[in-house]
Amino acid sequence: MAQHPVQVIAVAGGKGGVGKSNVTVNLACSLSELGRRVVILDADLGLANIDVLLGITANKTIENVLRGECSLREVMVDGPGNVKIVPATSGAQHLSMLTTQEHAGLIQAFSDIGDELDILLIDTAAGISDAVMSFARAAQEVLIVVTDEPTSITDAYAQIKLLNRDYGVFRFRVITNMVRSPQEGHALFAKLIKVTDRFLDVAMQYVGSVPQDDAVRRAVQRQKAVVEAYPRSKAATAFRGLAKKVDAWPLASTPRGHLEFFVENLVLAGAHG
Repeated sequence: MAQHPVQVIAVAGGKGGVGKSNVTVNLACSLSELGRRVVILDADLGLANIDVLLGITANKTIENVLRGECSLREVMVDGPGNVKIVPATSGAQHLSMLTTQEHAGLIQAFSDIGDELDILLIDTAAGISDAVMSFARAAQEVLIVVTDEPTSITDAYAQIKLLNRDYGVFRFRVITNMVRSPQEGHALFAKLIKVTDRFLDVAMQYVGSVPQDDAVRRAVQRQKAVVEAYPRSKAATAFRGLAKKVDAWPLASTPRGHLEFFVENLVLAGAHG
């Protein structure tokens, strides 16, 4: 079993199109620049897109690990800036319906790599499916990505409410994406906490914003992370600032701080779902 605590962060966003995968990739690269060993788990099981975003071809996926055909280490592919990626398998809602044997295998698989990483970033699917919920509730930190669209706020609120009410998740971190100014980012966060404060008992923390930046679109076209393709762009600078904040989040020193806890929780969620 891994001895050192691993920070497990689920990146969620309620609706699609808020740039969640992009935030995950660039945050991962920026954390890696800070010297952290980062692994991205592409948990968008219906629509695996991290590999598409980065132009990576994955020969094996987490499905092969579950079947016992290979180790997690063999599945991991190299992403930008020393980041490792565990590719998802499209259409595998299967993860939320594992057999006991597969559960044990998954726990073992993550335990094997526990000492080789510091941060596990989970790119969850859009929406509020059981799979999204189990990843989010099993993680130590839930990072919600929102944009300045009414549907983004509504969907983020729905996700927070569900995680809080049904799974006891109390703390949420928020990144506002594609904003025109830092003020707009703050205003957007204010809109969200206006509803959460009124109806829920949750702790919301604003992490910061990523500006609307054409460099992001150009990086996506080149299938690169913006921090790598355009390191001096406004968006890249913002991601580095956000990574410093994320890096300063306290690590749980209880068993909660370990990957095993994350995977066991994931497994429990599957068993109860």
